Amino acid sequence: MSVIELRVPTIGESITEVTLSQWLKKDGDYINLDEPICEFESDKATLEFPSEAAGKLIIVAKEDEDLEIGALVAKIDTSVAKSNGKAEPTKPAPEASPAKEEAPKKEEAKVTDSYAAGHPSPAAGKLMEEHQLSNADVKGTGKDGRITKEDVMKAIEAKKNAPAANPKTEDSSTPSPSTNTGFSRNSEKKKMSRMRRTIAKRLVSAKNNTAMLTTFNEVDLYEIMALRKKVQERFVEKNGVKLGFMSLFTKACAKTLMEMPDVNAAIDGDHIIYHDYADISIAISTGNGLVVPPIHNAESLSFAEIEFKIKELAGKARSGKLTLEEMRGGTFTITNGGVFGSMMSTPILNEPQSAILGMHTIKERPVVVNGEIKIRPMMYLALSYDHRVIDGSTSVTFLVKVKELLEDPVTLLLDI
Repeated sequence: MSVIELRVPTIGESITEVTLSQWLKKDGDYINLDEPICEFESDKATLEFPSEAAGKLIIVAKEDEDLEIGALVAKIDTSVAKSNGKAEPTKPAPEASPAKEEAPKKEEAKVTDSYAAGHPSPAAGKLMEEHQLSNADVKGTGKDGRITKEDVMKAIEAKKNAPAANPKTEDSSTPSPSTNTGFSRNSEKKKMSRMRRTIAKRLVSAKNNTAMLTTFNEVDLYEIMALRKKVQERFVEKNGVKLGFMSLFTKACAKTLMEMPDVNAAIDGDHIIYHDYADISIAISTGNGLVVPPIHNAESLSFAEIEFKIKELAGKARSGKLTLEEMRGGTFTITNGGVFGSMMSTPILNEPQSAILGMHTIKERPVVVNGEIKIRPMMYLALSYDHRVIDGSTSVTFLVKVKELLEDPVTLLLDI
């Protein structure tokens, strides 16, 4: 028997531990060389772990287990050959003795518990959590009994159509609240995902280790909306992507960052690092939490290039395909709480960056324009900043400059 040990590989310089989020194969399966056997969740991304040899899989680590770099994950028995998709010994089994023949016995059906039985897929688990369903409420019809998203949808529909329970009454009197069986008192304790734990640590660190303040302003988006309406059809025809608000905000911030290096700087010990480029991180909401991959050299990209990059990063983030390299870096962050309806917020810094811009929902409001009251599409802007690097006057000036560029987009387009 020849066995090869599979251990957690070195993933990145700053990553010392991962979580085994999901086994993709079962114990005893035959595995081909380079075939993914499980998924690791690191601080920044989810990664598939390929087998280093072909043979029978012997699982060692458990799902949801935290593993240090170099920890044993599984073993591969390379002396086992593949037979009908299953692992079989290479040596033939010894022949039965012909001295005594017995009537063939009916083979009893064996039921084996699969690791996947009753276990929801990530999408199904999220849906179950939203609708407060437990594993017992959903019947898994996926491979090896895994609960799929479709199974959860059926359970939700069945729950909606189920007849309401009629509480028993005594002498036609109304039951007291204490006897009402319609109230749920269930609770469930779940381990936080590694990404959620990392987000929590970073947020607490930013709150405790920076001198964070927030300044506000409002921007009239009338001209930008008129511009988008005027050029949208031709922009899509030429570039194959829509001109969105994010590319305009990204470009306005990038241009202003080049003029105000303090807002684009970061503290490193007793030093301040200044950047002559604007790598703008875009906050993207995913099922596992918020990720902030950067758009590199946003100051040098066209509006179409920025839109393509945002679309690419958002797609990868929501499908769990972002690489560690795509997550690395960033000198400034933009987050858009407006897509969820946020009217006003104080965004928290994305360390080691010194500033973050918060966009919010667009509301039509009466404002005074050249002495007349007009109804305008208005948005509140929030700039959170590290006061150790950025002075109050600098933060206000930065936000005013961004506001002016957005309210007069021609100057932004012509770079004047």
